[in-house]
Amino acid sequence: MTEGRREAPHEQGSQWYDNEAGPLVRPYAMTGGRTRSGPAGVRFDLIALVTLDPVAPGEDDVGLGPEHRCLVDLCRPETQSVAELAAGADLPVGVVRVLLGDLLELGRVTVSRPVPPAQLPDERILREVIEGLRAL
Repeated sequence: MTEGRREAPHEQGSQWYDNEAGPLVRPYAMTGGRTRSGPAGVRFDLIALVTLDPVAPGEDDVGLGPEHRCLVDLCRPETQSVAELAAGADLPVGVVRVLLGDLLELGRVTVSRPVPPAQLPDERILREVIEGLRAL
């Protein structure tokens, strides 16, 4: 190895792999250069919950890329948030949002959002209801 230059990786067809850094695939290559996710009106914020669609046809994952399949596999056992999927797949959140948009358009996943805290009942009211039930 010469100074200032890295030694070429040792694996066959290794132009896309570096032994120290791992795969050298850029995020925009995984999304086909897209930065926007899925259909209009669907928000993939970090706490959005992603579930495999139970009524989705029993399709195999032939038409999906490896990153899509990874996200599907992560959703199989249980509902996951976008942040959990990004961490589990070891992908940037922006990439996961675009890939989830693809899966949503294919009908493979559903996306829901938890109720915002501002829309939850007031804690004082809940305590009064509990006290009233205990009084019965």
